[in-house]
Amino acid sequence: MNRSRWPVASVTLAALMLASCGGGGGDSSLGSGGPVTVTPTPSPTPTPTPTCALASRQSFAKAVIDEWYLFPADVATGVNPGSYSDVQTYIDALVAPARALNKDRFFTYITSIAEENAFFSSGSSAGFGVRLAYDAANQRLLIAEAYESAPAFAAGIDRGTAIVAIGTTSANLRSISAIVAAEGTAGITAALGPNDPGVTRVLRITDATGTRDVTVTKADYALDPISDRYGAKIISEGGHNYGYLNLRTFISSANDQLRTAFADFRAQGVTDIIVDFRYNGGGLVSTANLMGDLMGAGRSGQIFSQTQFRPSKSAENDEHRFAPGSQSIAPTRIAFIGTGSTASASELVINSMLPYLGTNMTLVGSNTFGKPVGQIALDRAECDDRMRVVAFATGNSAGQSDYYDGLAPKIANNCAAGDDLAFPLGDPREASVRRAIDFLAGNACTVRIAEASVGAAARTRSASMSAAPEMLMSDRPNAAQRELPGLF
Repeated sequence: MNRSRWPVASVTLAALMLASCGGGGGDSSLGSGGPVTVTPTPSPTPTPTPTCALASRQSFAKAVIDEWYLFPADVATGVNPGSYSDVQTYIDALVAPARALNKDRFFTYITSIAEENAFFSSGSSAGFGVRLAYDAANQRLLIAEAYESAPAFAAGIDRGTAIVAIGTTSANLRSISAIVAAEGTAGITAALGPNDPGVTRVLRITDATGTRDVTVTKADYALDPISDRYGAKIISEGGHNYGYLNLRTFISSANDQLRTAFADFRAQGVTDIIVDFRYNGGGLVSTANLMGDLMGAGRSGQIFSQTQFRPSKSAENDEHRFAPGSQSIAPTRIAFIGTGSTASASELVINSMLPYLGTNMTLVGSNTFGKPVGQIALDRAECDDRMRVVAFATGNSAGQSDYYDGLAPKIANNCAAGDDLAFPLGDPREASVRRAIDFLAGNACTVRIAEASVGAAARTRSASMSAAPEMLMSDRPNAAQRELPGLF
């Protein structure tokens, strides 16, 4: 998947919030429950009036990078902030050397405090409420996933639906092929309009019932992290029960849902599970650690994950040890489903289970994104500025944290599978779920992930994969889009 950029007098640094996520993230301190309050050293220079002038905001961003950036030797020197018309392009120039080394693929950025808090607390977002994949071979948009509380689902749009034309009215519909021919894929995001409540588009869609035009108005909605339709279920096959869990994103409202799902697995004696992270771009480390706890019965006190800061910040280094609860299970085998949209907190969970399960776990699908680092967040509340900066590496109990090229190379018995939009998520007939069940049932995989040797985000795609639909990405993603690639 090709990712676009995701994208001082008295400075109030409300909290150092550690996160691991697909492009952003946010949480209070690695799942320990409360924020770690810090004061930058050296303190940012006094802010000129007005407080939120561009130069002041740029100064704040640089002060955070100078103090916390995980790769201080890979920050550009001599960058003139006056040469840049906004904060983000200045940040991009500062971290360009690290980006060239594939260490920071637009993970360091400035964002809105209010917007990010709304997403991480409840999944609050605005838009149609679908994940869109661009099918270049057939010149159409495909719905990979639709959220139940959002406008598109209410209009009858669900996984597998194809959008073939977009307009503001029925009279000015433009085909996807015409839009791309004139403006490239950026023209598609422009045609879909801003993700603001009240924005209306007419979509020509094709699904099993035929082709029709539907009018959909964007609205605020809450994203359910575990779908009531297919998010957690038991798949019975061949006299055996398999647990299936599809976690859309790591946000705090997922915590109780995860506990409920694993409690059900435990009550039904399930120890072989499928964890579907195929579209999960990351999120809160605390939720990732909770997930580890729920798969850690019998491992109390053993290391699940580790975080390592730059040497000057080594006092912040931390680890999470399994703390299983009454809902926890002891998995015998786990099949993780991943794609190039599987990043950060999702990769943290997969990587952290590897030392304990070895060949009793697999990665099914395609290679993951490759983000073994996390951001801290430092706030400047008076400007609604949250500076997200890559500040720590994540590793497992064996210290393995070098999966910038994705996790497939680390999992020897990985198994290639497609993402079959013809079937619902969680359906045993769907290609990746089918391969996962086969692994849990003890059947050998004959085709390994073809791209295992090259990073999912930086690879040159093979001819056999070039026509595969890829998540549509906005050039200026909001908080939700950073964690949920393809969200509109």
